[in-house]
Amino acid sequence: MKNDIHPEYRKVVFLDTSTNYKFLSGSTKESDETIEWEDGNTYPLLKVEISSDSHPFYTGKQKADKVGGRVDRFKKKYNLN
Repeated sequence: MKNDIHPEYRKVVFLDTSTNYKFLSGSTKESDETIEWEDGNTYPLLKVEISSDSHPFYTGKQKADKVGGRVDRFKKKYNLN
């Protein structure tokens, strides 16, 4: 494996901007912002718009937009009940 071609992998704090949920994980992404974590150490801060705390699939608040099958939707569209 070649030396000095891979980005540095380190611990970072991810902040879900929609819920203010923070979690510590590993990443190679760069950031100019830092935050002091619960363990007293300072880590780079990466802001994300959605995480497992706010995504509908993980929160169970997923809406069912397709009720019925193709035939049912066709019949409803053309009033063929």
